[in-house]
Amino acid sequence: MRNLLVVEFLTLDGVMQGLGSPDEDRSGGFDYGGWAAPYGDDAQFDAAVEGMQSTTAYLFGRKTYEKMAAHWPTVGDDNPMAAHLNQTPKYVATRTLATATWSNSRIIGDDLASEVAALKADGDGTVSVLGSGDLVQTLIADDLVDGFQLLVHPLLLGTGKRLFRSLDHPRALRLTNLRSTPTGVVMLDYALD
Repeated sequence: MRNLLVVEFLTLDGVMQGLGSPDEDRSGGFDYGGWAAPYGDDAQFDAAVEGMQSTTAYLFGRKTYEKMAAHWPTVGDDNPMAAHLNQTPKYVATRTLATATWSNSRIIGDDLASEVAALKADGDGTVSVLGSGDLVQTLIADDLVDGFQLLVHPLLLGTGKRLFRSLDHPRALRLTNLRSTPTGVVMLDYALD
């Protein structure tokens, strides 16, 4: 049985929107895209590569999938992140895409809860969810998340889409690992109790 792990880059006030580039996600008038760039360092890269070792599948929402599929296939496989992302099975939760063209990709979504439960039951390792904020809300509501890996950046934005929005009931978490980087990012691993 696989665990479903949500991996997110966040500001200290919980914003996950537009971390990669200025125009990544301007919805809602968000003007702070690219906020994570000044904090990137080898410690984060090494942690990402280490985390990939247990990842046997990825699950994306449509928007994140489209952004990732436009970038990672163009990066050479000498980059360990590109190699893993390009070769590992990917599942896209969508009702609007008819096809998924990135290698080893498959569309799911007719009955998301049962399809994700079946994905978790099929195999070993971890199903990692990267980004995909709207999808994560559904996975949390359906009690399908087994853990979180949060990279909390020392930055307050005061606006933007947040990872944790409304919950129908509290969820207790157990800290399983804590690391920090030279740029002040705190990497927190939590399991759901």
